[in-house]
Amino acid sequence: MGTLGILISLALLMYLAYRGINVLILAPLLALLALLFSGEAAMLLPTYTQVFMKAMGGYVIQFFPLFLLGALFGKLMDDSGSARAIAHGIVAKVGSQRAILAIVLACGILTYGGVSLFVVAFAVYPIGAALFREAGIPKRLIPGAIALGSFTFTMTALPGTPAIQNAIPNPFFGTDAFAAPGLGLIAGLIMFGLGTWWLSAQARKLMAAGEGYGTHRDEPESQDGLPIPGFWLALLPIVLVIVLNFIMAKLFLPTLDTSYLAKPEYGGLQDAKSLIGIWAIIVALTAACLLLIGMHWKRWLDLKKSINEGAFGSMLPILNTASEVGYGTVIASLAGFIVIRDFVLGVSSNPLISEAVAVNILAGITGSASGGMSIALKTLGEQYLALGTAAGISPELLHRVAAMASGCMDTLPHNGAVISLLAICKLTHRESYKFIFVNTVAFPLLALVVVITLGTLFGSF
Repeated sequence: MGTLGILISLALLMYLAYRGINVLILAPLLALLALLFSGEAAMLLPTYTQVFMKAMGGYVIQFFPLFLLGALFGKLMDDSGSARAIAHGIVAKVGSQRAILAIVLACGILTYGGVSLFVVAFAVYPIGAALFREAGIPKRLIPGAIALGSFTFTMTALPGTPAIQNAIPNPFFGTDAFAAPGLGLIAGLIMFGLGTWWLSAQARKLMAAGEGYGTHRDEPESQDGLPIPGFWLALLPIVLVIVLNFIMAKLFLPTLDTSYLAKPEYGGLQDAKSLIGIWAIIVALTAACLLLIGMHWKRWLDLKKSINEGAFGSMLPILNTASEVGYGTVIASLAGFIVIRDFVLGVSSNPLISEAVAVNILAGITGSASGGMSIALKTLGEQYLALGTAAGISPELLHRVAAMASGCMDTLPHNGAVISLLAICKLTHRESYKFIFVNTVAFPLLALVVVITLGTLFGSF
């Protein structure tokens, strides 16, 4: 009954989230529903306050700076005109005749530099709509192009990306954002290459069949008249994030004396290995925000408003994700979860395959890459690290596989980012989800298989 209760709870979470009910409400209620099935009704309130809320708060403590700084950086990039400048610059260099490639590259550069995918979607969509309309490409391909550039290779594969999905494995495996860089680059090229090729082929096929951009109501207003900085000036904060992240993670922070961390007030840690990756991203994003403010000091219409809106914009994403982590912690504490855990661990004798399956399943169920991976690593991370060490698998490889696995099944139809992207583009699942699915589920799964195969044969590189 306990295992059945978990499965019912997970199914309801997926269905009700798809129907638009917020996980801040769903997560605790459905976690406690699973608890009722396990026959522990007397433990409802203690489980809520001592297990669910403790796990939720722990996640906020650990990752709130990244959500806050990421949202703030994205808002500053948007309000300064830098995001639009980069998108326009890419279009000018690639050519409007390669509209799909231009949009994918623009989204990729922005998200790799730390700009929130929601900010990217809002900034790039009007440009994409104008390009696709001019080229006669069906509008329903726009979400697929934006998703490819924002939800895939720059989120989970490319080394150094400051995306939260690339930071979550750090404390579990003692790694940093540049884990397994060679494998990450290979995976990124697979996703980018196949995705761009397939979308372009679909565009040619649909146009040959007589489908054009189409007539759509509520088209976005042109932003061409708004002032924007030069392309290279707009790109400078993104370059700073990438370069400073690398310097801090690889060259500077590891040399510091962090023996003070052994004190109780600092958590009693033996070293800073589990923290360096997060510290590096915090420093890089903070410096980039300050650079943006300084570079555009005379450009700001209302800097206080931009900072406040950026800060407020971080609240709902982290609370939603933290609620999912609290949910997963409650589920993992139930006796029925042992059956699920043993199944996942027994899927394969290869820890990489088992880890990939666990993260994929939980990311798909929760509709969240960060939430699903956090649940999987919080409950099974220590076991995967031990199994990997025994099998001679490096923590860096475990990091890259976990990050990539989180970005496969997460974008099922109930995923919040998918729903938001379609709303921004004013399209429906029926019109556009096929193009999102292939680019954000099918091709990332293929890239993940390649990374696991290469990592098993040759190790991490």
